[in-house]
Formats: sequence, structure tokens, C-alpha cells
Amino acid sequence: MCTFWTRSSSNLTGVYIMDKGHYDFERLYRMHLARSFFVIRAKKNLKAKRMYSQKVDKSTGLGCGQAVKLMGKKSVVLYPEKLRRIKFFDKDKPKTYVFLTNNFEIDASAICLLYKNRWQIELFFKCIKQHLKIKKFWGQSENAVKTQIWIAVCTYLLVAIMKKNPPAGRAGMKIGQSLYEILQILSVSTFDKTPVNQLFSANGLQKIENEDPNQLNMFDL
Repeated sequence: MCTFWTRSSSNLTGVYIMDKGHYDFERLYRMHLARSFFVIRAKKNLKAKRMYSQKVDKSTGLGCGQAVKLMGKKSVVLYPEKLRRIKFFDKDKPKTYVFLTNNFEIDASAICLLYKNRWQIELFFKCIKQHLKIKKFWGQSENAVKTQIWIAVCTYLLVAIMKKNPPAGRAGMKIGQSLYEILQILSVSTFDKTPVNQLFSANGLQKIENEDPNQLNMFDL
């Protein structure tokens, strides 16, 4: 689930973009009562009655835009108000998506674009988890958390710039190790006085060409 916030003229409004794994009408209705809006994929077995239709531009892949009322025995109790149902055909997949939202104001194509961009946000956070290695937040305030994240992002970008070959005509380091290996070496060499260009040079100190231990090998056959 992706969450972000937008400031309207009156207050701060939450926007929740979710996949089918977060299909819970009771929670969706709480979001609605909190004046937040959501976009979620509808399941195939959704029981809903069309109240009226909205005009959509079918040349963009939109199939329909409807206001619906839930008809399931439990769902109609958990979410008693109307919902907006949007059908979209993605020709690149090709695949048809059906979305539910409580926002009746913005364009239907914008709803589809919000959900499409959700995956890019997921990939971004996956990259953060894999590379930034934030194991613990040293402060609990919003400013402290943001500061630590931005320090980690800046550190990662500096390492990425250091790894990248310098432009033509400029001297610089050409590091063969991957970003992951570089970050690992730097993490254990924080207080090492070895120059960075020597730290990643191929000096063979960690390579053992001929290993001849003066002891028996229990795995020899």
C-alpha cells in the first residue's frame, strides 16, 4: 500500500493506493470518514449495483466510469455509501483493471495513473530497503527521521558518483566493485586511514591463490 498526503484549502488529506491484498471495506469506510480518498483494485466477485454512469474517453483505454452501491450482505453494512467504479484496459500488458475509489471529482484517467505509479513507488522503497541499510532510527521526531533518511540517500548517491567512470578529460577512480560491495567495504573501513583510491584497488590482498593448510582436510576423498 502506498500512502501520501495532499494539502487542500481546508485540511491535510490522505491518499491511499492499494492492491487487492488490502481489500477491507470496514477499513476503507474509516478512511472515507476521515476525509481521505483511496484507490483499490476490485475483485472479480464484487457484488455491486450501478447507480449511474459517467462519461469517459474510451480512446484512452477507459471502459466505463460508474457510481455503484455495494450489494453484498457484509459489504453493504461495512461500506453503506456509494463508490466509484472505473474500468481500464492496459494495451501494453494487455490486461483489464477495475478500480474502486471514493473520489468522484478527479478525472478517471488520473485515477488509473495514480494506481500505475504505485508500482514505481514500491520499487523506490524496495531500493531504499536494499541499499540504504537503515536498521534503526536514532530520533523519533518527523524531522529526525527525515534527516537520517536524507543523509543515507546522500551517502548512497556520493558512492554511486564515486563508482561511475569520470567524464572524458577528468581524472578519477574507476572502481570495479558493485555498489553493494563498495558500501560493505566502506562500512567496515570507517576509521581506516587508507586512501579511498587504494581501498578499492586490485592489490590482491584478499585473494589467496594457493591455499596449503598445514592440517588434514576432512573433506578430502
